Amino acid sequence: MSVRNLIMAALLMVTATASAQTDGKWTLEDCIDYAIANNITLKKSVLTMMSATEDVKQSKAALLPSLSASTTQSIGWRPWINDGTSTVTNGTVATKISKTYYNGSYGINANWTVWNGNQNINNIKYSKLLEESAELDSATAANTLKEQIAQLYVQILYTYEAIDVNKESLEASKKTEEQGEVMYEVGKLSKADLAQLTAQRAQDEYNVVAAQVQLANYKLQLKQLLEIDGMEEFDIVVAEKDDDLALEDIPSLQVVYNAALAQRPEIASSQLAIQSSDLNIAIQKAGWYPTIGLSASVGTSTSSMTDSDWGQQFKQNFDAGLGLSLSIPIFDNRSTKTAVRKAKIQYEQAQLDLLDAQKTLWKTIEGYWLDANSNQAMYKSATASVESQQESYDLLSEQFELGLKNIVELMTGKANLLSAQQERLQSKYMTILDIQLLKFYEDGEL
Repeated sequence: MSVRNLIMAALLMVTATASAQTDGKWTLEDCIDYAIANNITLKKSVLTMMSATEDVKQSKAALLPSLSASTTQSIGWRPWINDGTSTVTNGTVATKISKTYYNGSYGINANWTVWNGNQNINNIKYSKLLEESAELDSATAANTLKEQIAQLYVQILYTYEAIDVNKESLEASKKTEEQGEVMYEVGKLSKADLAQLTAQRAQDEYNVVAAQVQLANYKLQLKQLLEIDGMEEFDIVVAEKDDDLALEDIPSLQVVYNAALAQRPEIASSQLAIQSSDLNIAIQKAGWYPTIGLSASVGTSTSSMTDSDWGQQFKQNFDAGLGLSLSIPIFDNRSTKTAVRKAKIQYEQAQLDLLDAQKTLWKTIEGYWLDANSNQAMYKSATASVESQQESYDLLSEQFELGLKNIVELMTGKANLLSAQQERLQSKYMTILDIQLLKFYEDGEL
Protein backbone atom coordinates (compact mmCIF):
# COMPACT_ATOMS: atom_id res chain seq x y z
CA MET A 1 0.00 0.00 0.00
CA SER A 2 1.37 3.46 -0.89
CA VAL A 3 2.12 6.15 1.66
CA ARG A 4 -0.85 8.11 0.38
CA ASN A 5 -3.26 5.18 0.90
CA LEU A 6 -1.90 4.54 4.38
CA ILE A 7 -2.45 8.13 5.42
CA MET A 8 -5.88 8.32 3.80
CA ALA A 9 -6.91 5.11 5.58
CA ALA A 10 -5.65 6.53 8.85
CA LEU A 11 -7.73 9.66 8.33
CA LEU A 12 -10.85 7.57 7.75
CA MET A 13 -10.23 5.71 11.01
CA VAL A 14 -9.59 8.82 13.09
CA THR A 15 -12.83 8.64 15.08
CA ALA A 16 -12.42 4.99 15.93
CA THR A 17 -8.81 5.48 16.93
CA ALA A 18 -9.63 8.43 19.14
CA SER A 19 -12.42 6.65 21.02
CA ALA A 20 -10.31 3.52 21.42
CA GLN A 21 -7.31 5.21 23.01
CA THR A 22 -8.53 8.15 25.04
CA ASP A 23 -10.07 5.81 27.65
CA GLY A 24 -6.76 4.18 28.66
CA LYS A 25 -3.01 4.43 28.54
CA TRP A 26 -1.19 4.75 25.26
CA THR A 27 1.52 2.55 23.81
CA LEU A 28 4.12 3.96 21.43
CA GLU A 29 2.27 2.32 18.53
CA ASP A 30 -1.01 3.91 19.68
CA CYS A 31 0.64 7.34 19.76
CA ILE A 32 2.10 6.96 16.27
CA ASP A 33 -1.15 5.67 14.73
CA TYR A 34 -3.16 8.46 16.30
CA ALA A 35 -0.67 11.14 15.24
CA ILE A 36 -0.67 9.91 11.63
CA ALA A 37 -4.45 10.31 11.60
CA ASN A 38 -4.73 13.62 13.46
CA ASN A 39 -1.58 15.68 13.07
CA ILE A 40 -2.38 18.91 11.23
CA THR A 41 0.90 18.96 9.31
CA LEU A 42 0.21 15.52 7.90
CA LYS A 43 -3.36 16.47 7.04
CA LYS A 44 -1.99 19.40 5.06
CA SER A 45 0.40 17.08 3.26
CA VAL A 46 -2.57 14.92 2.22
CA LEU A 47 -4.21 17.98 0.70
CA THR A 48 -0.97 18.73 -1.16
CA MET A 49 -1.00 15.19 -2.58
CA MET A 50 -4.62 15.62 -3.66
CA SER A 51 -3.73 18.87 -5.40
CA ALA A 52 -0.82 17.16 -7.20
CA THR A 53 -3.21 14.44 -8.39
CA GLU A 54 -5.50 17.07 -9.87
CA ASP A 55 -2.50 18.55 -11.72
CA VAL A 56 -1.83 15.13 -13.27
CA LYS A 57 -5.44 14.89 -14.45
CA GLN A 58 -5.24 18.41 -15.86
CA SER A 59 -2.04 17.67 -17.79
CA LYS A 60 -3.63 14.54 -19.30
CA ALA A 61 -6.73 16.50 -20.28
CA ALA A 62 -4.52 18.95 -22.18
CA LEU A 63 -3.98 16.24 -24.82
CA LEU A 64 -7.66 16.33 -25.72
CA PRO A 65 -9.36 18.93 -27.93
CA SER A 66 -11.14 21.79 -26.23
CA LEU A 67 -14.78 22.37 -27.09
CA SER A 68 -16.86 25.46 -26.39
CA ALA A 69 -20.27 26.76 -27.33
CA SER A 70 -21.11 30.45 -27.61
CA THR A 71 -24.08 32.64 -28.35
CA THR A 72 -24.53 36.36 -28.71
CA GLN A 73 -27.88 38.11 -28.41
CA SER A 74 -28.11 41.81 -29.20
CA ILE A 75 -30.75 44.49 -29.59
CA GLY A 76 -30.19 47.49 -31.87
CA TRP A 77 -31.99 50.81 -32.34
CA ARG A 78 -32.09 52.95 -35.55
CA PRO A 79 -34.00 56.16 -34.71
CA TRP A 80 -33.91 57.81 -38.16
CA ILE A 81 -35.04 54.97 -40.37
CA ASN A 82 -37.98 55.85 -42.68
CA ASP A 83 -38.47 52.62 -44.59
CA GLY A 84 -40.80 50.07 -43.17
CA THR A 85 -42.69 46.90 -43.95
CA SER A 86 -46.08 47.13 -45.76
CA THR A 87 -48.79 44.53 -45.47
CA VAL A 88 -52.29 44.34 -47.09
CA THR A 89 -55.12 43.08 -44.96
CA ASN A 90 -58.72 43.08 -46.32
CA GLY A 91 -57.79 45.70 -48.91
CA THR A 92 -56.09 47.92 -46.37
CA VAL A 93 -52.40 48.71 -46.66
CA ALA A 94 -50.57 48.86 -43.33
CA THR A 95 -47.02 50.15 -43.07
CA LYS A 96 -44.88 49.27 -40.07
CA ILE A 97 -41.59 50.97 -39.33
CA SER A 98 -39.47 49.08 -36.78
CA LYS A 99 -36.64 51.13 -35.35
CA THR A 100 -35.63 48.36 -32.92
CA TYR A 101 -34.13 45.15 -34.23
CA TYR A 102 -32.76 41.94 -32.74
CA ASN A 103 -29.74 39.82 -33.79
CA GLY A 104 -28.59 36.42 -32.53
CA SER A 105 -25.53 34.29 -33.30
CA TYR A 106 -24.76 30.71 -32.25
CA GLY A 107 -21.54 28.76 -32.59
CA ILE A 108 -19.57 25.69 -31.48
CA ASN A 109 -15.77 25.82 -31.63
CA ALA A 110 -13.15 23.12 -31.15
CA ASN A 111 -9.36 23.50 -30.87
CA TRP A 112 -6.72 20.82 -30.63
CA THR A 113 -2.98 21.23 -30.23
CA VAL A 114 -1.63 18.48 -32.45
CA TRP A 115 2.06 18.97 -31.59
CA ASN A 116 3.96 21.53 -29.53
CA GLY A 117 7.41 20.04 -29.20
CA ASN A 118 6.07 17.23 -26.96
CA GLN A 119 5.46 19.79 -24.25
CA ASN A 120 2.06 18.31 -23.34
CA ILE A 121 3.47 14.77 -23.10
CA ASN A 122 6.34 15.96 -20.94
CA ASN A 123 3.97 17.96 -18.77
CA ILE A 124 2.13 14.73 -17.91
CA LYS A 125 5.40 13.04 -16.93
CA TYR A 126 6.42 16.10 -14.93
CA SER A 127 3.09 16.23 -13.08
CA LYS A 128 3.37 12.55 -12.19
CA LEU A 129 6.83 13.12 -10.74
CA LEU A 130 5.49 16.01 -8.69
CA GLU A 131 2.68 13.77 -7.46
CA GLU A 132 5.20 11.14 -6.35
CA SER A 133 7.30 13.85 -4.74
CA ALA A 134 4.28 15.08 -2.76
CA GLU A 135 3.72 11.56 -1.46
CA LEU A 136 7.37 11.27 -0.45
CA ASP A 137 7.27 14.65 1.27
CA SER A 138 4.28 13.42 3.25
CA ALA A 139 6.18 10.26 4.19
CA THR A 140 9.14 12.38 5.27
CA ALA A 141 6.87 14.47 7.49
CA ALA A 142 5.40 11.27 8.94
CA ASN A 143 8.88 9.91 9.71
CA THR A 144 9.88 13.15 11.41
CA LEU A 145 6.73 13.00 13.49
CA LYS A 146 7.39 9.37 14.46
CA GLU A 147 10.93 10.28 15.52
CA GLN A 148 9.71 13.15 17.67
CA ILE A 149 7.08 10.94 19.31
CA ALA A 150 9.64 8.23 20.06
CA GLN A 151 11.99 10.74 21.66
CA LEU A 152 9.28 12.19 23.88
CA TYR A 153 7.92 8.74 24.71
CA VAL A 154 11.35 7.59 25.92
CA GLN A 155 11.79 10.83 27.86
CA ILE A 156 8.51 10.12 29.66
CA LEU A 157 9.62 6.58 30.47
CA TYR A 158 12.93 7.92 31.77
CA THR A 159 11.19 10.54 33.91
CA TYR A 160 8.83 7.96 35.41
CA GLU A 161 11.80 5.89 36.55
CA ALA A 162 13.65 9.00 37.70
CA ILE A 163 10.66 9.85 39.90
CA ASP A 164 10.88 6.37 41.45
CA VAL A 165 14.59 6.86 42.14
CA ASN A 166 13.95 10.26 43.72
CA LYS A 167 11.16 8.81 45.83
CA GLU A 168 13.46 6.04 47.06
CA SER A 169 16.05 8.68 47.89
CA LEU A 170 13.36 10.67 49.73
CA GLU A 171 12.38 7.64 51.80
CA ALA A 172 16.02 7.09 52.73
CA SER A 173 16.31 10.76 53.71
CA LYS A 174 13.22 10.53 55.89
CA LYS A 175 14.59 7.48 57.70
CA THR A 176 17.94 9.17 58.17
CA GLU A 177 16.23 12.29 59.49
CA GLU A 178 14.22 10.18 61.96
CA GLN A 179 17.41 8.49 63.11
CA GLY A 180 19.03 11.88 63.44
CA GLU A 181 16.22 13.13 65.63
CA VAL A 182 16.68 10.14 67.95
CA MET A 183 20.45 10.74 68.02
CA TYR A 184 19.85 14.42 68.73
CA GLU A 185 17.60 13.56 71.66
CA VAL A 186 20.31 11.42 73.25
CA GLY A 187 23.03 13.95 72.50
CA LYS A 188 24.83 12.03 69.72
CA LEU A 189 24.03 14.61 67.03
CA SER A 190 24.22 18.37 67.05
CA LYS A 191 21.30 20.58 66.10
CA ALA A 192 23.27 21.86 63.09
CA ASP A 193 23.78 18.30 61.81
CA LEU A 194 20.10 17.55 62.29
CA ALA A 195 19.25 20.68 60.30
CA GLN A 196 21.40 19.36 57.45
CA LEU A 197 19.46 16.09 57.48
CA THR A 198 16.21 18.04 57.38
CA ALA A 199 17.54 20.15 54.49
CA GLN A 200 18.52 16.98 52.61
CA ARG A 201 15.03 15.54 53.09
CA ALA A 202 13.52 18.81 51.82
CA GLN A 203 15.83 18.77 48.82
CA ASP A 204 14.74 15.23 47.98
CA GLU A 205 11.11 16.30 48.22
CA TYR A 206 11.89 19.13 45.81
CA ASN A 207 13.60 16.67 43.42
CA VAL A 208 10.47 14.50 43.36
CA VAL A 209 8.23 17.50 42.63
CA ALA A 210 10.63 18.81 39.95
CA ALA A 211 10.66 15.41 38.21
CA GLN A 212 6.85 15.28 38.32
CA VAL A 213 6.66 18.75 36.77
CA GLN A 214 9.08 17.67 34.06
CA LEU A 215 6.95 14.57 33.44
CA ALA A 216 3.84 16.72 33.02
CA ASN A 217 5.72 18.93 30.56
CA TYR A 218 6.83 15.97 28.44
CA LYS A 219 3.26 14.62 28.41
CA LEU A 220 1.99 18.01 27.29
CA GLN A 221 4.49 18.11 24.42
CA LEU A 222 3.45 14.62 23.34
CA LYS A 223 -0.24 15.54 23.51
CA GLN A 224 0.44 18.56 21.31
CA LEU A 225 2.15 16.35 18.73
CA LEU A 226 -0.85 14.04 18.78
CA GLU A 227 -3.25 17.01 18.51
CA ILE A 228 -5.02 15.91 21.71
CA ASP A 229 -7.05 18.51 23.61
CA GLY A 230 -5.06 19.88 26.53
CA MET A 231 -7.90 19.18 28.99
CA GLU A 232 -8.06 15.45 28.21
CA GLU A 233 -6.38 12.95 30.51
CA PHE A 234 -3.31 11.37 28.96
CA ASP A 235 -0.78 8.79 30.08
CA ILE A 236 1.41 6.15 28.49
CA VAL A 237 1.91 2.48 29.14
CA VAL A 238 4.92 2.02 31.41
CA ALA A 239 6.25 -1.44 30.70
CA GLU A 240 8.23 -3.48 33.17
CA LYS A 241 11.83 -2.36 33.47
CA ASP A 242 13.89 -4.22 30.90
CA ASP A 243 17.51 -3.23 31.27
CA ASP A 244 18.53 -5.75 28.60
CA LEU A 245 17.21 -3.39 25.92
CA ALA A 246 20.17 -1.12 26.64
CA LEU A 247 22.56 -4.01 26.10
CA GLU A 248 21.32 -5.00 22.63
CA ASP A 249 23.79 -5.19 19.78
CA ILE A 250 24.17 -1.83 18.07
CA PRO A 251 23.47 -2.04 14.31
CA SER A 252 26.38 -1.45 11.96
CA LEU A 253 26.75 2.16 10.86
CA GLN A 254 27.37 1.31 7.21
CA VAL A 255 24.54 -1.25 7.08
CA VAL A 256 22.05 1.25 8.51
CA TYR A 257 23.19 3.97 6.10
CA ASN A 258 22.98 1.72 3.03
CA ALA A 259 19.48 0.58 4.02
CA ALA A 260 18.40 4.17 4.70
CA LEU A 261 19.64 5.29 1.27
CA ALA A 262 17.38 2.67 -0.30
CA GLN A 263 14.20 3.36 1.65
CA ARG A 264 14.21 6.83 3.23
CA PRO A 265 11.62 9.08 1.50
CA GLU A 266 13.75 12.23 1.71
CA ILE A 267 16.43 10.56 -0.43
CA ALA A 268 13.87 9.29 -2.93
CA SER A 269 12.35 12.77 -3.07
CA SER A 270 15.73 14.33 -3.88
CA GLN A 271 16.27 11.75 -6.63
CA LEU A 272 12.83 12.55 -8.06
CA ALA A 273 13.73 16.24 -8.03
CA ILE A 274 16.66 15.49 -10.35
CA GLN A 275 14.35 13.62 -12.75
CA SER A 276 11.83 16.46 -12.60
CA SER A 277 14.51 19.06 -13.31
CA ASP A 278 15.82 17.05 -16.27
CA LEU A 279 12.29 16.77 -17.65
CA ASN A 280 11.71 20.48 -17.11
CA ILE A 281 14.64 21.22 -19.42
CA ALA A 282 12.87 19.33 -22.23
CA ILE A 283 9.63 21.16 -21.46
CA GLN A 284 11.31 24.55 -21.75
CA LYS A 285 13.11 23.59 -24.97
CA ALA A 286 9.71 23.07 -26.58
CA GLY A 287 9.53 26.85 -26.88
CA TRP A 288 11.98 26.61 -29.79
CA TYR A 289 9.79 24.20 -31.79
CA PRO A 290 6.78 24.95 -34.00
CA THR A 291 3.27 24.42 -32.73
CA ILE A 292 0.69 22.71 -34.90
CA GLY A 293 -2.96 23.23 -34.12
CA LEU A 294 -6.25 22.06 -35.55
CA SER A 295 -9.50 24.00 -35.23
CA ALA A 296 -13.10 23.45 -36.27
CA SER A 297 -16.25 25.50 -35.90
CA VAL A 298 -19.93 25.52 -36.80
CA GLY A 299 -22.28 28.48 -36.42
CA THR A 300 -25.34 30.34 -37.57
CA SER A 301 -27.13 33.62 -36.95
CA THR A 302 -30.58 35.20 -36.96
CA SER A 303 -31.92 38.73 -37.28
CA SER A 304 -35.27 40.46 -37.01
CA MET A 305 -34.36 42.69 -39.96
CA THR A 306 -35.42 40.10 -42.53
CA ASP A 307 -38.77 38.67 -43.49
CA SER A 308 -37.58 35.08 -43.04
CA ASP A 309 -38.68 33.24 -39.95
CA TRP A 310 -36.19 32.09 -37.24
CA GLY A 311 -35.98 28.47 -38.42
CA GLN A 312 -35.35 29.44 -42.03
CA GLN A 313 -32.64 31.94 -41.03
CA PHE A 314 -31.02 29.38 -38.75
CA LYS A 315 -30.73 26.98 -41.68
CA GLN A 316 -29.74 29.49 -44.34
CA ASN A 317 -27.03 31.16 -42.24
CA PHE A 318 -25.46 27.92 -41.01
CA ASP A 319 -21.75 27.55 -41.82
CA ALA A 320 -18.90 25.23 -40.81
CA GLY A 321 -15.14 25.53 -41.02
CA LEU A 322 -11.97 23.52 -40.46
CA GLY A 323 -8.51 25.04 -40.04
CA LEU A 324 -4.90 24.02 -39.56
CA SER A 325 -2.46 26.44 -37.93
CA LEU A 326 1.32 26.43 -37.76
CA SER A 327 3.15 28.74 -35.38
CA ILE A 328 6.93 29.03 -35.80
CA PRO A 329 8.87 30.91 -33.11
CA ILE A 330 11.36 33.33 -34.61
CA PHE A 331 12.25 35.79 -31.88
CA ASP A 332 10.76 35.65 -28.39
CA ASN A 333 12.90 38.23 -26.59
CA ARG A 334 15.15 35.45 -25.19
CA SER A 335 12.36 34.06 -23.01
CA THR A 336 12.86 30.43 -24.10
CA LYS A 337 16.64 30.59 -23.82
CA THR A 338 16.35 32.05 -20.33
CA ALA A 339 13.83 29.40 -19.32
CA VAL A 340 16.10 26.60 -20.58
CA ARG A 341 19.14 27.96 -18.77
CA LYS A 342 17.20 28.37 -15.54
CA ALA A 343 15.97 24.78 -15.89
CA LYS A 344 19.57 23.60 -16.27
CA ILE A 345 20.55 25.57 -13.17
CA GLN A 346 17.65 23.95 -11.33
CA TYR A 347 18.95 20.55 -12.44
CA GLU A 348 22.38 21.27 -10.99
CA GLN A 349 20.73 22.54 -7.80
CA ALA A 350 18.75 19.31 -7.53
CA GLN A 351 21.96 17.29 -7.80
CA LEU A 352 23.50 19.33 -4.98
CA ASP A 353 20.32 18.90 -2.92
CA LEU A 354 20.61 15.11 -3.27
CA LEU A 355 24.24 15.22 -2.19
CA ASP A 356 23.27 17.41 0.75
CA ALA A 357 20.44 15.05 1.72
CA GLN A 358 22.82 12.09 1.63
CA LYS A 359 25.37 13.90 3.80
CA THR A 360 22.65 14.97 6.25
CA LEU A 361 21.41 11.38 6.43
CA TRP A 362 24.93 10.10 7.14
CA LYS A 363 25.47 12.78 9.76
CA THR A 364 22.18 11.92 11.50
CA ILE A 365 22.79 8.16 11.49
CA GLU A 366 26.41 8.58 12.54
CA GLY A 367 25.27 10.79 15.42
CA TYR A 368 22.82 8.16 16.66
CA TRP A 369 25.45 5.44 16.23
CA LEU A 370 28.13 7.31 18.17
CA ASP A 371 25.63 8.22 20.89
CA ALA A 372 24.45 4.61 21.12
CA ASN A 373 28.00 3.32 21.60
CA SER A 374 29.02 5.99 24.10
CA ASN A 375 25.75 5.77 26.05
CA GLN A 376 25.92 1.99 26.17
CA ALA A 377 29.46 2.14 27.52
CA MET A 378 28.35 4.75 30.06
CA TYR A 379 25.41 2.55 31.05
CA LYS A 380 27.66 -0.42 31.75
CA SER A 381 30.00 1.79 33.75
CA ALA A 382 27.14 3.49 35.59
CA THR A 383 25.58 0.14 36.48
CA ALA A 384 28.79 -0.92 38.21
CA SER A 385 29.04 2.51 39.83
CA VAL A 386 25.50 2.27 41.26
CA GLU A 387 26.28 -1.08 42.85
CA SER A 388 29.48 0.29 44.35
CA GLN A 389 27.89 3.52 45.57
CA GLN A 390 24.94 1.61 47.04
CA GLU A 391 27.25 -0.62 49.06
CA SER A 392 29.25 2.42 50.16
CA TYR A 393 26.14 4.34 51.23
CA ASP A 394 24.74 1.35 53.15
CA LEU A 395 28.02 1.06 55.00
CA LEU A 396 28.12 4.81 55.70
CA SER A 397 24.57 4.66 57.06
CA GLU A 398 25.53 1.89 59.48
CA GLN A 399 28.66 3.73 60.57
CA PHE A 400 26.69 6.97 60.96
CA GLU A 401 24.26 5.25 63.31
CA LEU A 402 27.23 4.02 65.36
CA GLY A 403 28.74 7.50 65.39
CA LEU A 404 31.74 6.46 63.32
CA LYS A 405 30.92 8.77 60.37
CA ASN A 406 29.83 12.38 60.41
CA ILE A 407 26.92 14.01 58.65
CA VAL A 408 29.07 15.40 55.83
CA GLU A 409 30.37 11.95 54.89
CA LEU A 410 26.87 10.49 54.98
CA MET A 411 25.38 13.21 52.79
CA THR A 412 28.31 13.00 50.39
CA GLY A 413 27.77 9.26 50.04
CA LYS A 414 24.04 9.77 49.43
CA ALA A 415 24.70 12.44 46.80
CA ASN A 416 27.17 10.14 45.03
CA LEU A 417 24.62 7.32 45.03
CA LEU A 418 21.85 9.53 43.64
CA SER A 419 24.19 10.92 40.96
CA ALA A 420 25.21 7.40 39.89
CA GLN A 421 21.56 6.31 39.74
CA GLN A 422 20.62 9.29 37.57
CA GLU A 423 23.57 8.72 35.25
CA ARG A 424 22.60 5.06 34.92
CA LEU A 425 19.01 5.96 34.10
CA GLN A 426 19.92 8.60 31.56
CA SER A 427 22.49 6.45 29.76
CA LYS A 428 20.07 3.50 29.78
CA TYR A 429 17.19 5.30 28.11
CA MET A 430 19.40 7.24 25.72
CA THR A 431 20.97 3.95 24.61
CA ILE A 432 17.54 2.39 24.09
CA LEU A 433 16.39 5.43 22.11
CA ASP A 434 19.53 5.57 19.94
CA ILE A 435 19.34 1.85 19.11
CA GLN A 436 15.64 2.06 18.23
CA LEU A 437 16.22 5.09 16.01
CA LEU A 438 19.03 3.30 14.20
CA LYS A 439 16.64 0.41 13.53
CA PHE A 440 14.02 2.95 12.40
CA TYR A 441 16.41 4.40 9.83
CA GLU A 442 17.29 0.87 8.73
CA ASP A 443 13.82 -0.61 8.22
CA GLY A 444 11.35 2.26 8.80
CA GLU A 445 9.69 0.57 11.78
CA LEU A 446 9.49 1.82 15.37
